Amino acid sequence: MKVYEGSRSLAGAVVTVDGRPLDPRLDLRRLSPAGFEWTYEGAGPQQLALAILADHFGDDQRALALHESFMRTVVAELDNAWELSSADIDEALRRL
Repeated sequence: MKVYEGSRSLAGAVVTVDGRPLDPRLDLRRLSPAGFEWTYEGAGPQQLALAILADHFGDDQRALALHESFMRTVVAELDNAWELSSADIDEALRRL
């Protein structure tokens, strides 16, 4: 089971998966040139949602199809520091 974590530092927003930096997947779709964000709806949260889902699914097309709704229901509601497990993501996707 993977664990995704986000926090803020003086350097900005930091997101990891199992302790490694999460690939923003700009190759898939460049939604936010400023990088990841969360706690609201917008380009940075969309990029984070896309990156999480692409990593979680291992399926780029499925991630593209679901990232907007995942951003609205999950990413926009995250606290400043957060943790999501693979099981948390699966549960959130079942509710979409």
